[in-house]
Amino acid sequence: MLCHIPAARRGPLVWLVPSLWTVALGLWGLSRQDSVWRDEAATWQVAGRSTGEILRMLGNVDAVHGLYYLLMHGLFALFGASTTTLRLPSVLAVAAAAACVAVIGRRLGGFWAGLGGGMALGLLPAVQFYLQEGRPYALVAAGAGLSTLLLVSLLSEAPGPGRRSWPRWTAYAVTVLVCALLNWLSLLVLPAHAATLWWVRAGRRVWLRWAAYGACAVAGALPLVLFSRSQSDQVSWIPPLTWHMMIGPAILLTLGGVCALADRPRAGRLSASAVGLPLLAVPQLGLIGISLVQPLFLDRYVLFSMAGLALLIGAGLGAAVRSARPLFPRGAGLLVPAAIGVSVLALLPVELDKRAPASRVDDVLAVAGEVARLGRPGDAVLFVPAARRDTALVSPGAFAGLTDVALERSPVASATLKGEEADPARIREALLGQRRVLLVTDAAEVAKPSGAARDAAKAAVLKERFKVVEDRQVRGRRVTVYERR
Repeated sequence: MLCHIPAARRGPLVWLVPSLWTVALGLWGLSRQDSVWRDEAATWQVAGRSTGEILRMLGNVDAVHGLYYLLMHGLFALFGASTTTLRLPSVLAVAAAAACVAVIGRRLGGFWAGLGGGMALGLLPAVQFYLQEGRPYALVAAGAGLSTLLLVSLLSEAPGPGRRSWPRWTAYAVTVLVCALLNWLSLLVLPAHAATLWWVRAGRRVWLRWAAYGACAVAGALPLVLFSRSQSDQVSWIPPLTWHMMIGPAILLTLGGVCALADRPRAGRLSASAVGLPLLAVPQLGLIGISLVQPLFLDRYVLFSMAGLALLIGAGLGAAVRSARPLFPRGAGLLVPAAIGVSVLALLPVELDKRAPASRVDDVLAVAGEVARLGRPGDAVLFVPAARRDTALVSPGAFAGLTDVALERSPVASATLKGEEADPARIREALLGQRRVLLVTDAAEVAKPSGAARDAAKAAVLKERFKVVEDRQVRGRRVTVYERR
């Protein structure tokens, strides 16, 4: 057992065990019963395009995710399109973040603080959701963990002749920049690090170097930030901030504060609390502040702050081991494995839920299977709203022989995610010439009213001239078969 391994041999284990543990959590139920939901479908269909097609699309939509799409394009080209290729980068990224948390925890709080923090990261419910998600947020968390580790190494090393710090400062700036290119809200890590510098009363030279290299990262990301603002309609669906939306951050900050108290933080000392509490609190509070100006409050945008919470949990566990050691010198080391084991059992319902298709809003692969079963060659197909065309883009084989009568220009040709549809009059005319129509839309429990004139025209023709002969709802989506009256 770990508690019986000599301290000199524990070095690699402090990050290796959490990494392997996180990979195991990520591989467990990775395919989610062969389901893919709408956000992942966007990654899937864009990654399948050529590099030139992706770049053209980024000029119109989703520029904020451009680097991630190009990365996934390369992986799909190398390993093929599958749920494993889609999600494994996130699994490995969270494992890397867990390793960074573990190394930071050990440096600042000892072996058990590092091990406990690294293993706790993958168990946090928010992390478990994005651990198996084909989106860039886990990669950002890994980058935030690495940049924080680099900062800690720079702060904890005494200056001396012959010691060059610029390579690590350069790596710090590059890491922050790459994270910003994956999601520019990750720049909130910089004020979090500034709070750490203030806490430990960093010297003037450290402040100047942090400001210079941080400014370089911001300057590198600024063109993307400014350009993506022109595509802000993409986030217009995010609701305004309400009091109940702040319950989650309040719980997280309270838990982090309790763990920090157990660590007995002191101003002027580099500690797990001095690093973890700002990393948890500043991005959460910063996103709340931004959302007061423009609604942007989604927990995934600051997923990287969970590394701060894991670091604080590890610090609390390390403090518990130190307190128990005088009373139980041989059994104190069992506290951390026992706490992790109890947490796994307590969170088992959450763990099972996150790995089920029902944990997401919908499933584009399941509805594609229904289309393949219900459709006949020559049938027409409609999508309401047009974004539901993603299921045909991810599973084109299921739509073979069907005619997308509303589509005027394909997503690739129009350099968009959902394509360009014809005007309402032309859609109506095309529908009147059909005998059978398959309508792909949202299930009743998740459907939202569509104000688009095209969707109103589709619904009007179907109601006037067609009758429902079959209706299926599966995993958040619905397929309805209409025949001419």
